[in-house]
Amino acid sequence: MRLPGSVRPNGVWTYDFIHDRLANGTGLKLLCVLDEHTRECLAIEVGRWLRSQDVILTLSRLMKLHGKPQYIRSDNGSEFTAGAVMRWLRDQNVGPAYIAPGRPWQNGFVESFHGKLRDECLNREWFRDAREARIVIERWRHFYNHQRPHSALGYRTPQQARQDWISQDMIGEKLTA
Repeated sequence: MRLPGSVRPNGVWTYDFIHDRLANGTGLKLLCVLDEHTRECLAIEVGRWLRSQDVILTLSRLMKLHGKPQYIRSDNGSEFTAGAVMRWLRDQNVGPAYIAPGRPWQNGFVESFHGKLRDECLNREWFRDAREARIVIERWRHFYNHQRPHSALGYRTPQQARQDWISQDMIGEKLTA
């Protein structure tokens, strides 16, 4: 399903995996989840392996914190197209929005985010173990959301963009009441 860009928080989330290695060469898999409207990185899950059940657990936790998105955009990776994930999304009334195979630019928000994560964090660190990777990556995610301005957001941070939306939404509710 081809979706236009999101016009509000929780309109469209996007997610994808990125891979890295520990200092000893052991592979790491990272699941990144973003809100397309605010550009906020909602989570970066880090593990040696992440499977469809881990995707469901992450999304469940995020939906309890942020509410449900209308759609979730992803590629056609097996973790995202697994029957368990499809059923869970259906049960949550969240629409999957798959990009066309071989067209990563259709998921440009997460691809751009991966470039920033790689340049600003992963390429600058040598993680001794997965625990250290989780701590350092989570610290960077907090910086990304709360301190790093984004040109597409008028040089506001993702957290400021979310707060501005909440403030505007509250004003709109008062005007219509």
